[in-house]
Amino acid sequence: MAKANVTFEDINVTVSVPAGTRVIEVSEKVGAGITYGCREGDCGTCIMKVTKGWDNLSEPSVLEDKVLRENMAGKHNRLACQAQVLGGDISVKPA
Repeated sequence: MAKANVTFEDINVTVSVPAGTRVIEVSEKVGAGITYGCREGDCGTCIMKVTKGWDNLSEPSVLEDKVLRENMAGKHNRLACQAQVLGGDISVKPA
């Protein structure tokens, strides 16, 4: 199974995780500063900034895209509860 290296810039920690893992799951385990509410992609609380490896994450769903637009998120923002790692190197930080 493919692995990915996810770096949480706010705490300077890099973790190797299997492909398909949602970023919020890793964030919780390492104590990163990405907060969350619903975990379903509805509330927009877990917006994060992807600073490296944008293409190494799953494509945003229609719901995620809608929530990001409603929250006026920037181009490289994603919902940590929806973004799944695909492989490679990814760096994120709270938005």
